[in-house]
Amino acid sequence: MFELFKTDPHSRARLGRLTTTRGIIDTPTFMPVGTQGSVKALDPRELLEMGTQIILGNTYHLHIRPGLEIISAAGDLHRFINWPGPILTDSGGFQVFSLAKIRKIKPHGVEFRSHLDGSLLFLGPKEAMHIQRVLASDIAMVFDDCPPHDSASREMHAAVERTIRWARECREQPRAPGQMVFGIVQGGSNAALREECARQLVAMEFDGYAIGGVSVGEPEHEMMKAVEYTEPFLPANQARYAMGLGTPAQMVELVARGVDLFDCVLPTRVARNGTAFTRQGTISVKAGFNKSDFRPIEEGCECYACRHFTRAYLRHLLNVGEILGLRMVSVHNSHLFLKVMADVRAALAAGTFAEFRRNFVANYVPSRKVLLAREESR
Repeated sequence: MFELFKTDPHSRARLGRLTTTRGIIDTPTFMPVGTQGSVKALDPRELLEMGTQIILGNTYHLHIRPGLEIISAAGDLHRFINWPGPILTDSGGFQVFSLAKIRKIKPHGVEFRSHLDGSLLFLGPKEAMHIQRVLASDIAMVFDDCPPHDSASREMHAAVERTIRWARECREQPRAPGQMVFGIVQGGSNAALREECARQLVAMEFDGYAIGGVSVGEPEHEMMKAVEYTEPFLPANQARYAMGLGTPAQMVELVARGVDLFDCVLPTRVARNGTAFTRQGTISVKAGFNKSDFRPIEEGCECYACRHFTRAYLRHLLNVGEILGLRMVSVHNSHLFLKVMADVRAALAAGTFAEFRRNFVANYVPSRKVLLAREESR
């Protein structure tokens, strides 16, 4: 299922390939997020044209709307959304964290109050795996307990214990034909807990492993630690997935720490506010200095937006509320994330990843204010 072709001699970076029943995924790669069956503002044709190999859906949200009955009647999630490639489905474990105010953790799962109408919904290992079996995703995630990064030690230990116990139960559930199941390592920034969770999950022999409990409000250095504490205990011959990460520079750094798969809502989320990612950081397309700037969002970018539209026009669209504006910034951002990963793969294949990493991280400015100042000085 996973082939490892090459490793970087200067880091933990890997060049590989994950084979699923619906297609091959060259790694490292980025997975656009289609939480409710759609990558926001983008259609399947656009995703395929920009090189998308796999997208992500969410068990909790799809179970609530449109519901299993509708998706099952359509055939499966692929047919329902008309996506021909692989799909990874999150189990709903992240909602244990993100919907903490409307859920109660029970021994065998989590009781939610629907964020739509307040109705009761119970999700546990059996329920999450059943839903994913009906969705027929190519990669299903185990149901886990994703605690906040600043949880007390006792709470973090309890979350890891539940994650291990629930993973064992998920492992026993029936699957859709050809469906892979990935375990999820929790433990916050506690090295001992990360190791224990990873060892226990690896002993269960899942098809791949995810590093969970990152991008849950922790500082970036804690995020990196969580990955560093986990990666050494994951099998080299199976895919590794850092959940919910990150910016382009973070992804490059995490590739160097041995990660193969990424997903993140940032490309489309910030696009809706008029923010564009570039290889040097983010810029506000709505900013006043773009009013008469007839350059593309990023010089040299080959996305549809940059090939056809200027910053001035896109700024106009965003400021007058035209949907095309946020769609084109979403196209650009998604294309950039995918292209950075394609460039990472090319650098790994050529043996130049160390130089690529050094240059990329040096040129990337996380602070939008710094980059705006740079733009205004041109």
